[in-house]
Amino acid sequence: MENKNFYLNFRFLQKRFFYPLISLLTAITLCLVTPTIARGVSIWDIIFQGAQIIQLSNISERQEVQLGRQINQQLLRSDVRLNSNSQINNYITRIGKRLEAQNTRKNIPYTFQVVRDDSINAFATTGGYVYINTGLIKAADNEAELASVIAHEIGHIEGEHVIEQMKKTAIARGLATAAGVENSKLVQLGVELGYRRPNSRGAEKEADQIGLRLLTDAGYAPQAMVSFMRKLESKGRGSVPTFLSTHPSPGNRVQYLQNWVNAQSNKGNDGLNATAYRQNIRPLL
Repeated sequence: MENKNFYLNFRFLQKRFFYPLISLLTAITLCLVTPTIARGVSIWDIIFQGAQIIQLSNISERQEVQLGRQINQQLLRSDVRLNSNSQINNYITRIGKRLEAQNTRKNIPYTFQVVRDDSINAFATTGGYVYINTGLIKAADNEAELASVIAHEIGHIEGEHVIEQMKKTAIARGLATAAGVENSKLVQLGVELGYRRPNSRGAEKEADQIGLRLLTDAGYAPQAMVSFMRKLESKGRGSVPTFLSTHPSPGNRVQYLQNWVNAQSNKGNDGLNATAYRQNIRPLL
Protein backbone atom coordinates (compact mmCIF):
# COMPACT_ATOMS: atom_id res chain seq x y z
CA MET A 1 0.00 0.00 0.00
CA GLU A 2 2.85 2.39 0.85
CA ASN A 3 4.47 1.68 -2.51
CA LYS A 4 1.17 2.37 -4.25
CA ASN A 5 0.74 5.68 -2.42
CA PHE A 6 4.32 6.64 -3.28
CA TYR A 7 3.65 5.87 -6.93
CA LEU A 8 0.44 7.92 -6.98
CA ASN A 9 2.17 10.85 -5.27
CA PHE A 10 5.04 10.63 -7.74
CA ARG A 11 2.60 10.65 -10.66
CA PHE A 12 0.90 13.71 -9.16
CA LEU A 13 4.22 15.54 -8.82
CA GLN A 14 5.12 14.60 -12.38
CA LYS A 15 1.90 16.07 -13.67
CA ARG A 16 1.96 19.26 -11.62
CA PHE A 17 5.65 20.15 -11.59
CA PHE A 18 8.04 17.85 -13.41
CA TYR A 19 6.51 17.84 -16.88
CA PRO A 20 5.81 21.60 -16.95
CA LEU A 21 9.38 22.31 -15.80
CA ILE A 22 10.82 20.01 -18.46
CA SER A 23 8.62 21.73 -21.08
CA LEU A 24 9.90 25.12 -19.99
CA LEU A 25 13.55 24.03 -20.02
CA THR A 26 13.11 22.36 -23.40
CA ALA A 27 11.53 25.49 -24.84
CA ILE A 28 14.37 27.68 -23.57
CA THR A 29 16.98 25.24 -24.89
CA LEU A 30 15.38 25.20 -28.32
CA CYS A 31 15.38 28.96 -28.37
CA LEU A 32 19.07 29.16 -27.38
CA VAL A 33 20.25 26.69 -29.99
CA THR A 34 18.06 27.99 -32.82
CA PRO A 35 18.61 31.41 -34.47
CA THR A 36 15.73 33.57 -33.28
CA ILE A 37 15.88 35.84 -36.33
CA ALA A 38 15.23 32.95 -38.68
CA ARG A 39 12.30 31.78 -36.57
CA GLY A 40 10.95 35.22 -35.73
CA VAL A 41 10.56 34.20 -32.08
CA SER A 42 12.42 35.72 -29.13
CA ILE A 43 13.57 33.92 -26.00
CA TRP A 44 10.90 35.81 -24.03
CA ASP A 45 8.17 34.39 -26.25
CA ILE A 46 9.37 30.91 -25.41
CA ILE A 47 9.66 31.67 -21.69
CA PHE A 48 6.11 33.08 -21.68
CA GLN A 49 4.87 29.89 -23.30
CA GLY A 50 6.61 27.94 -20.55
CA ALA A 51 4.88 30.11 -17.94
CA GLN A 52 1.61 29.31 -19.64
CA ILE A 53 2.26 25.57 -19.38
CA ILE A 54 2.94 25.91 -15.65
CA GLN A 55 -0.18 28.04 -15.11
CA LEU A 56 -2.53 25.45 -16.61
CA SER A 57 -0.68 22.46 -15.17
CA ASN A 58 -0.90 23.87 -11.64
CA ILE A 59 -4.56 24.86 -11.72
CA SER A 60 -6.19 23.94 -8.41
CA GLU A 61 -9.51 22.12 -8.20
CA ARG A 62 -11.11 25.28 -6.81
CA GLN A 63 -9.83 27.26 -9.80
CA GLU A 64 -10.98 24.49 -12.14
CA VAL A 65 -14.51 24.64 -10.71
CA GLN A 66 -14.54 28.42 -11.04
CA LEU A 67 -13.33 28.18 -14.64
CA GLY A 68 -15.97 25.54 -15.40
CA ARG A 69 -18.66 27.81 -13.98
CA GLN A 70 -17.53 30.68 -16.23
CA ILE A 71 -17.43 28.38 -19.27
CA ASN A 72 -20.94 27.17 -18.44
CA GLN A 73 -22.23 30.74 -18.21
CA GLN A 74 -20.71 31.54 -21.58
CA LEU A 75 -22.20 28.41 -23.15
CA LEU A 76 -25.67 29.30 -21.88
CA ARG A 77 -25.30 32.78 -23.35
CA SER A 78 -24.44 31.35 -26.75
CA ASP A 79 -25.73 28.22 -28.52
CA VAL A 80 -26.70 25.92 -25.65
CA ARG A 81 -30.38 25.85 -24.71
CA LEU A 82 -31.30 23.84 -21.63
CA ASN A 83 -34.32 21.60 -21.28
CA SER A 84 -36.91 23.02 -18.88
CA ASN A 85 -38.79 19.82 -17.96
CA SER A 86 -38.14 19.08 -14.29
CA GLN A 87 -38.90 15.35 -14.58
CA ILE A 88 -36.17 14.87 -17.19
CA ASN A 89 -33.70 17.15 -15.43
CA ASN A 90 -34.18 15.41 -12.08
CA TYR A 91 -33.87 12.00 -13.72
CA ILE A 92 -30.54 12.86 -15.37
CA THR A 93 -29.22 14.41 -12.16
CA ARG A 94 -30.18 11.29 -10.23
CA ILE A 95 -28.25 9.07 -12.63
CA GLY A 96 -25.32 11.48 -12.64
CA LYS A 97 -25.10 11.62 -8.84
CA ARG A 98 -25.17 7.83 -8.63
CA LEU A 99 -22.15 7.69 -10.94
CA GLU A 100 -20.45 10.67 -9.32
CA ALA A 101 -20.43 8.84 -6.00
CA GLN A 102 -17.93 6.38 -7.52
CA ASN A 103 -15.41 8.96 -8.74
CA THR A 104 -12.03 9.83 -7.26
CA ARG A 105 -12.10 13.63 -7.52
CA LYS A 106 -14.20 14.30 -4.44
CA ASN A 107 -13.60 18.07 -4.46
CA ILE A 108 -15.29 18.50 -7.83
CA PRO A 109 -19.05 19.21 -7.47
CA TYR A 110 -20.70 17.81 -10.59
CA THR A 111 -23.52 19.57 -12.43
CA PHE A 112 -25.58 17.56 -14.94
CA GLN A 113 -27.59 19.52 -17.51
CA VAL A 114 -29.92 18.48 -20.32
CA VAL A 115 -29.47 20.33 -23.62
CA ARG A 116 -32.52 20.83 -25.82
CA ASP A 117 -31.02 19.40 -29.01
CA ASP A 118 -32.15 16.40 -31.08
CA SER A 119 -28.64 15.47 -32.20
CA ILE A 120 -27.16 12.41 -30.50
CA ASN A 121 -24.44 14.02 -28.43
CA ALA A 122 -23.06 14.72 -24.97
CA PHE A 123 -20.04 16.68 -23.80
CA ALA A 124 -18.19 17.86 -20.72
CA THR A 125 -16.17 20.99 -20.09
CA THR A 126 -14.22 21.19 -16.85
CA GLY A 127 -14.94 21.69 -13.18
CA GLY A 128 -17.69 19.06 -13.13
CA TYR A 129 -20.03 20.33 -15.89
CA VAL A 130 -21.67 17.58 -17.96
CA TYR A 131 -24.18 18.16 -20.78
CA ILE A 132 -26.52 15.52 -22.28
CA ASN A 133 -28.58 16.21 -25.41
CA THR A 134 -32.25 15.25 -25.48
CA GLY A 135 -31.52 13.45 -28.76
CA LEU A 136 -29.09 11.12 -27.00
CA ILE A 137 -31.55 10.44 -24.18
CA LYS A 138 -34.13 9.35 -26.75
CA ALA A 139 -31.60 7.23 -28.64
CA ALA A 140 -30.77 5.09 -25.59
CA ASP A 141 -32.84 1.94 -25.04
CA ASN A 142 -32.48 1.85 -21.27
CA GLU A 143 -31.07 3.69 -18.27
CA ALA A 144 -27.83 1.72 -18.26
CA GLU A 145 -27.03 2.82 -21.83
CA LEU A 146 -27.70 6.45 -20.92
CA ALA A 147 -25.64 6.06 -17.74
CA SER A 148 -22.74 4.71 -19.81
CA VAL A 149 -22.56 7.98 -21.74
CA ILE A 150 -22.79 10.11 -18.60
CA ALA A 151 -20.05 7.96 -17.04
CA HIS A 152 -17.90 8.49 -20.13
CA GLU A 153 -18.28 12.27 -19.82
CA ILE A 154 -17.40 12.13 -16.12
CA GLY A 155 -14.33 10.19 -17.28
CA HIS A 156 -13.21 13.21 -19.32
CA ILE A 157 -13.38 15.39 -16.21
CA GLU A 158 -11.71 12.74 -14.06
CA GLY A 159 -8.89 12.59 -16.61
CA GLU A 160 -8.64 16.42 -16.83
CA HIS A 161 -8.82 16.13 -20.61
CA VAL A 162 -10.23 19.61 -21.26
CA ILE A 163 -7.47 21.19 -19.18
CA GLU A 164 -4.89 19.25 -21.18
CA GLN A 165 -6.50 20.32 -24.46
CA MET A 166 -6.58 23.94 -23.31
CA LYS A 167 -2.88 23.79 -22.46
CA LYS A 168 -1.88 22.36 -25.84
CA THR A 169 -4.15 24.65 -27.85
CA ALA A 170 -3.07 27.78 -25.98
CA ILE A 171 0.57 26.95 -26.68
CA ALA A 172 -0.12 26.26 -30.36
CA ARG A 173 -1.96 29.58 -30.75
CA GLY A 174 0.62 31.63 -28.86
CA LEU A 175 -1.83 32.95 -26.28
CA ALA A 176 0.86 33.34 -23.61
CA THR A 177 1.62 36.50 -21.68
CA ALA A 178 4.05 37.06 -18.84
CA ALA A 179 1.23 36.24 -16.39
CA GLY A 180 0.03 33.17 -18.29
CA VAL A 181 -3.22 33.18 -20.26
CA GLU A 182 -5.88 35.85 -19.79
CA ASN A 183 -8.96 34.51 -18.03
CA SER A 184 -11.32 35.57 -20.83
CA LYS A 185 -9.23 33.67 -23.35
CA LEU A 186 -9.25 30.59 -21.14
CA VAL A 187 -13.04 30.74 -20.93
CA GLN A 188 -13.42 31.08 -24.70
CA LEU A 189 -10.98 28.24 -25.22
CA GLY A 190 -12.92 26.06 -22.80
CA VAL A 191 -16.17 26.81 -24.67
CA GLU A 192 -14.62 25.89 -27.99
CA LEU A 193 -12.90 22.73 -26.81
CA GLY A 194 -15.75 21.40 -24.70
CA TYR A 195 -18.56 22.08 -27.14
CA ARG A 196 -17.12 22.15 -30.63
CA ARG A 197 -13.75 20.41 -30.77
CA PRO A 198 -13.23 16.61 -30.67
CA ASN A 199 -11.15 14.99 -27.97
CA SER A 200 -8.01 13.07 -28.85
CA ARG A 201 -8.33 9.34 -29.40
CA GLY A 202 -6.16 8.71 -26.37
CA ALA A 203 -8.47 10.83 -24.21
CA GLU A 204 -11.48 8.96 -25.59
CA LYS A 205 -10.03 5.60 -24.67
CA GLU A 206 -9.15 6.77 -21.16
CA ALA A 207 -12.68 8.21 -20.71
CA ASP A 208 -14.09 4.85 -21.86
CA GLN A 209 -11.98 3.04 -19.28
CA ILE A 210 -12.86 5.39 -16.42
CA GLY A 211 -16.50 5.47 -17.49
CA LEU A 212 -16.78 1.68 -17.53
CA ARG A 213 -15.35 1.52 -14.01
CA LEU A 214 -17.84 4.13 -12.76
CA LEU A 215 -20.73 2.36 -14.50
CA THR A 216 -19.81 -1.00 -12.99
CA ASP A 217 -19.11 0.35 -9.50
CA ALA A 218 -22.51 2.07 -9.54
CA GLY A 219 -24.18 -1.31 -10.15
CA TYR A 220 -25.26 -0.71 -13.75
CA ALA A 221 -24.90 -3.43 -16.38
CA PRO A 222 -21.49 -2.74 -18.00
CA GLN A 223 -22.63 -4.48 -21.20
CA ALA A 224 -24.80 -1.42 -21.82
CA MET A 225 -21.73 0.64 -22.73
CA VAL A 226 -20.89 -1.89 -25.42
CA SER A 227 -24.44 -2.08 -26.77
CA PHE A 228 -24.83 1.70 -26.98
CA MET A 229 -21.46 2.16 -28.71
CA ARG A 230 -22.33 -0.62 -31.15
CA LYS A 231 -25.62 1.13 -31.86
CA LEU A 232 -23.87 4.44 -32.56
CA GLU A 233 -21.32 2.83 -34.85
CA SER A 234 -24.08 1.11 -36.82
CA LYS A 235 -25.84 4.47 -37.23
CA GLY A 236 -22.53 5.85 -38.52
CA ARG A 237 -22.91 3.85 -41.69
CA GLY A 238 -25.49 6.41 -42.75
CA SER A 239 -25.34 9.86 -41.20
CA VAL A 240 -22.67 9.89 -38.51
CA PRO A 241 -24.09 10.71 -35.04
CA THR A 242 -22.66 13.91 -33.59
CA PHE A 243 -21.29 11.93 -30.66
CA LEU A 244 -18.92 10.02 -32.93
CA SER A 245 -17.69 13.20 -34.63
CA THR A 246 -16.93 14.91 -31.31
CA HIS A 247 -15.76 11.65 -29.69
CA PRO A 248 -13.55 10.06 -32.35
CA SER A 249 -13.25 6.29 -32.14
CA PRO A 250 -9.83 5.11 -30.94
CA GLY A 251 -10.26 2.11 -33.29
CA ASN A 252 -12.01 -1.24 -32.59
CA ARG A 253 -13.78 0.53 -29.73
CA VAL A 254 -16.55 -2.03 -29.35
CA GLN A 255 -14.00 -4.83 -29.22
CA TYR A 256 -11.84 -3.41 -26.47
CA LEU A 257 -14.92 -2.40 -24.46
CA GLN A 258 -16.20 -5.96 -24.75
CA ASN A 259 -12.82 -7.32 -23.68
CA TRP A 260 -12.85 -5.05 -20.61
CA VAL A 261 -16.37 -6.17 -19.69
CA ASN A 262 -15.42 -9.83 -20.11
CA ALA A 263 -12.43 -9.34 -17.80
CA GLN A 264 -14.56 -7.94 -14.98
CA SER A 265 -15.44 -10.34 -12.18
CA ASN A 266 -18.17 -8.14 -10.69
CA LYS A 267 -20.87 -7.33 -13.24
CA GLY A 268 -24.05 -5.56 -12.19
CA ASN A 269 -27.28 -5.88 -14.15
CA ASP A 270 -29.20 -2.77 -13.15
CA GLY A 271 -30.72 -0.30 -15.61
CA LEU A 272 -31.79 -2.68 -18.39
CA ASN A 273 -35.58 -2.30 -18.02
CA ALA A 274 -36.63 -0.60 -21.26
CA THR A 275 -40.25 -0.09 -20.16
CA ALA A 276 -39.23 1.71 -16.96
CA TYR A 277 -36.80 3.84 -18.96
CA ARG A 278 -39.48 4.96 -21.42
CA GLN A 279 -41.68 5.91 -18.51
CA ASN A 280 -38.92 8.05 -17.02
CA ILE A 281 -38.29 9.92 -20.27
CA ARG A 282 -41.93 10.13 -21.33
CA PRO A 283 -41.93 13.97 -21.60
CA LEU A 284 -39.43 13.67 -24.45
CA LEU A 285 -41.36 11.05 -26.43
